[in-house]
Amino acid sequence: MTSFTMGPALLFCPADRPERFGKAADRASAVILDLEDAVAPADKAAARQAVAASRLDPRRTIVRVNPASTADFALDIEMLKHTAYRTVMLAKAEAAADLWRLSAFSVVALCETAVGVLNAPAIAAEPNVVALMWGAEDLVASLGGSSSRTDNGSYRQVALHARSHVLLSAAAAGKAAMDSVYIDIADLDGLAAEARDAVASGFGSKACIHPSQAPIISAAYRPSSEEIDYARSILAEAARSSGVFQYRGRMIDGPILRHAEQTLARSNDILAAGN
Repeated sequence: MTSFTMGPALLFCPADRPERFGKAADRASAVILDLEDAVAPADKAAARQAVAASRLDPRRTIVRVNPASTADFALDIEMLKHTAYRTVMLAKAEAAADLWRLSAFSVVALCETAVGVLNAPAIAAEPNVVALMWGAEDLVASLGGSSSRTDNGSYRQVALHARSHVLLSAAAAGKAAMDSVYIDIADLDGLAAEARDAVASGFGSKACIHPSQAPIISAAYRPSSEEIDYARSILAEAARSSGVFQYRGRMIDGPILRHAEQTLARSNDILAAGN
C-alpha cells in the first residue's frame, strides 16, 4: 500500500472562509480547503484569492478543486500553480483523462458519481493519484435518488456497494482510501461506529465536516494500549515460531500477523501526525 497519509481526520473547510483555515488545521489531522460544493458560484473567485493568500502547512493541506468538466477547474489549477499546495482533491472524478491535467499535483480522486465509481479502478491506476475517496450524497443524486441512508441511519445497499468498490479499487492499485463524511453532526455515536468500521475495513482516513467530528475520528483510528501490546506480543511470538501457531487460544497465521503490523503502523502514523 502507498505510504501517503495526512492522518486519520480530514476536515473540510469552505475556501471562502479564510478566518476558519487556521482553526480547521489545528483541530484535524489535515484540512481540505473546499473550492467546490462549499462555495457559491458567485464567491468562487474570492475563494481562490483566499487560498492563494493562505499559508497553511502544505504537508497537511488538500485543496478540493472543481470538476474537470467545469470552467472553474482551469481557474483553480492556475491559481494553485502559484502556491505551495501540491495535493488536490478532484471533485467528481469520472475518468483517467480527468487526471491528465493534474500531472503537477498529487491527487485524491473523489469518486462520487455512478460513472466515477464504476471507473474507480482506471482512476486509481493513474500515477499521480495517491488516494481515492467516495461520496455518498452526490452519488445517490447522480442516480436520481434522494438519500444515501435508511431511516435508521445505515447506508443503503447502493452506497455500501460504492464504498466497497472504491476501497477495493484503491487497494488493488496500491493507493490509500478515504471514507466519506458523516453528515449528522449531532450524532457522535453514529460517527464513532462508522469510523471504527472504516478502520477495520481498511480506509486510511475519514473526512469530516465539523470540528467536533475530528477527535471522534482520531480516537477511532488510535489503537488502544491493549491492541498495541497484543500486536507486539504476537509478532514477537511469530519471530520464535514457524508457520501457523496458537497464541492465547487463537490460531495465528499470515493475515493475523499483517493485521498486527497494520495496527502498529497506524499507531506510528498517528504519533507522527500528532493525533
